[in-house]
Amino acid sequence: MNKIKRNILLFVTIFIVMLIIAGTAFWAFSQALRAETNVRYTGTALIVSERLTKTIRTMEANARNVFDEVERHLDSPATVEKALMSKSLTNPDVRGYFTAFRPDYFKEKGRWYEPYVHQNQKGKFELTQVGSARHDYTKSEWYTQAEKITMNFWSEPYYYYDGTNISGHYCTFIKPIFDDRGMMACVGGADITLEWLSNELLLIDEDIRTDEQLNRHPLTRGLEFYSVVIDDDGSCIAHPEGRNVPVKDIGVLMNMNNRKNGVAEMDIDGVASTLFFVPIEGMDWSVAVIVPRKDIERPFVYAGIALLLLAIIGSIIVWIVCRRITAGYKYERVYQTI
Repeated sequence: MNKIKRNILLFVTIFIVMLIIAGTAFWAFSQALRAETNVRYTGTALIVSERLTKTIRTMEANARNVFDEVERHLDSPATVEKALMSKSLTNPDVRGYFTAFRPDYFKEKGRWYEPYVHQNQKGKFELTQVGSARHDYTKSEWYTQAEKITMNFWSEPYYYYDGTNISGHYCTFIKPIFDDRGMMACVGGADITLEWLSNELLLIDEDIRTDEQLNRHPLTRGLEFYSVVIDDDGSCIAHPEGRNVPVKDIGVLMNMNNRKNGVAEMDIDGVASTLFFVPIEGMDWSVAVIVPRKDIERPFVYAGIALLLLAIIGSIIVWIVCRRITAGYKYERVYQTI
């Protein structure tokens, strides 16, 4: 009986020592993996931000070319419309280009003259006059801001409705256009839809998921994530379908508004998730990469189970070795006595 107790005590002692060793190894491993996970997904957010920024900058350059062409042809409505049409076709990602003129700039066009070259339902560009008493663009925030700051900028996201296929959720690149006297003749705008922006995010995410270099680590390969774009007020302006993620945490919003990177824990539709966010250069937006917490914790669970099994197996092996050494020592003493 005493022998059984000694064996049990020996095994328990060895197992506790092994657990301490395994626990220390797990702590060190978890710290390293947590740091790697933060770097991985912050890096992913940076990649999404950089690629989206590159696409947006290309669109801005194309829009400036369109509006520079208009600026050289302010002689008449006909020359303006011809200039607007001639350059618009070069950038199919833009939903449409408009030039909202100062009231009565062309007397024959009346108070509101806003030619809009836009894609129709067949993807072809067509010209529409959208300025009117009902759509008094001079009262729009983007128009008054362009008059005030006389610089290029992106508008806040908005919903435009006129009962036609033009209706939709937009964000607009704004550029004031000046005549030969240095007076603002009109405000040029290049529209992108938030649906287009969401599709761009999906393409970038899919490209990242299939990138071998970014998925080279077995423990972190294939983790689920998706990207969204957050406005400075916390609203989610671009996201995969059904995954609208508004941000209401004051601390997170302050970091976003201060153009900082960050990590935040959130419950999204009842799913505990981690949000990794970075700013988009030159805009009041941030890209956030969202990962379910269970996916982030999965490598930790695997590592914990593996170390526990190693502790059990190691304890058994050490216990067997100790027993054999003890048995051999006793046998040697008996042999010497004889």
